[in-house]
Amino acid sequence: MAAKWIETVTGSLEQKKQYKANKARMQALPGPYRTAVEAIERYLTYFGAINKGDVLVTMFQDLGDLFEQAAADGTPIRDLIGADPVEFVEAFLANYAEGQWISKERQRLIDTIDGITEA
Repeated sequence: MAAKWIETVTGSLEQKKQYKANKARMQALPGPYRTAVEAIERYLTYFGAINKGDVLVTMFQDLGDLFEQAAADGTPIRDLIGADPVEFVEAFLANYAEGQWISKERQRLIDTIDGITEA
């Protein structure tokens, strides 16, 4: 009962565990990969505007998978992200658009305009 109340206030405890586990994975990456993924994660946190915890956790897990694989293969960071890091991150983020708060507002606008009857 108490856990349900706490989750109502703070969000899913399972998602928090997954997020922390993923952060630990990121910390285990070799130095340059860790630095790059931390910078990307920071940018995504500020720019991404993800308001769904499950989408956020999935996005960061996918990012971790991508960088773990690149590190394992020895793929240079610039080969992974290309010449423009912002373009890379914004293209990556586009895969998770359903979790952005603006998606809800876009739908609200569409529904409002669709609901208007001409006078």
